[in-house]
Amino acid sequence: MRWRYRETVLVLCTFAFFATMVGRLVISPVVPMITAEFDVSNSVIGIALTGMWMAYFGSQFPSGILADRYGEREIVLVAVGGTAIASVFLALVPAFALFVIGTIALGAVAGLHYSVATMLLTRTYDELGTAIGVHNTGAPAAGLVAPPIAAWIGVRYGWRPAVAVAGAIAVPVFLAFAWRVRPVEPRRPNQPMRNRLELEAIVELLSRPEIAFPIGVSVAGAFAWQATASFLPTFLVEHRNQSTELAGVIFAAYFVVQAITQIGVGAASDRYGRYASTAGCMALAAVGFALLVAVPGFVATIAAVALVGTGLGWGAALLPRFMDVLDDAERGAGFGLVRSVYGFVGALGSVVTGLLADLFGWDVAFVVLAGLLALVCFALVANRLLGLEY
Repeated sequence: MRWRYRETVLVLCTFAFFATMVGRLVISPVVPMITAEFDVSNSVIGIALTGMWMAYFGSQFPSGILADRYGEREIVLVAVGGTAIASVFLALVPAFALFVIGTIALGAVAGLHYSVATMLLTRTYDELGTAIGVHNTGAPAAGLVAPPIAAWIGVRYGWRPAVAVAGAIAVPVFLAFAWRVRPVEPRRPNQPMRNRLELEAIVELLSRPEIAFPIGVSVAGAFAWQATASFLPTFLVEHRNQSTELAGVIFAAYFVVQAITQIGVGAASDRYGRYASTAGCMALAAVGFALLVAVPGFVATIAAVALVGTGLGWGAALLPRFMDVLDDAERGAGFGLVRSVYGFVGALGSVVTGLLADLFGWDVAFVVLAGLLALVCFALVANRLLGLEY
């Protein structure tokens, strides 16, 4: 098959997602080292990570507005370049207060990427579910690379070099994207940005049943994803008694599963429907969390990680739903707004899970995740059986 420019765009958008995700994921494997150096609890580090993820999703809405004004290419470059700068800053901070500021800044610049890159793909792909599935592999690919490298570097040289490695990865991706992706015509170059922030229009869009229901589903899915991305290595170390290096490898395996299954989940969404595929994902992840808590042994851990990794790839199934119900004029800011809302609330998964772990133990914290996803699966099935068509 002849290589086309649209494949170049897809590959480089995926690499950009990879770079921005590495910046966030190198933190999780070295959380025990960070808490030890700064003498803070899981709850407190959870606040920092929640701040990072809230900033990540909070910047999705303005990223769509900025892309409509200046073009998608420029905003993606800011996201990747900003990730490199923020990662280096984070590795150099002398105090925990600055660490919190650094994680929030990292989340804010990295968050400029996803909605904008998705909009760039809508310009070139008709099979959007499949394209989003490929694009989403950037996150699990980062999960494959970042945790074991960060854990290895952290054990030998400390957590600061482990965090700084994200900057070294982001720089060449920035250069490649700047070189090979062409500038695109902004969708609304002359419209004042303040006109896009009218409260009445925002409330109207979010209150549509066909938008509000999948946002609710996405909140639960994002909550579980954030909790897993923040604390799965710590769970494996403190609850399963694994070494830091082995926990990093298993954490990477979780992302390997997502990398393998994302494209299939997106294709299933195109073929069998957004909600049917999403319900299947939620059920698989719920079973996986239950296995992690209830069934001992290495084999059970690997099976659980496979189920959780597949299930938490729900985004490739559900996110195209928003594009299905947004018209072309709404997609830039509208999709960014949707991402900001569900992701901002879902980011509470880090702090809530850390708090539950401190108060009741890791088994209770992960059982709560399993129950939440099972509830969402039930809601999706009920929506289908009752013919609500939300």
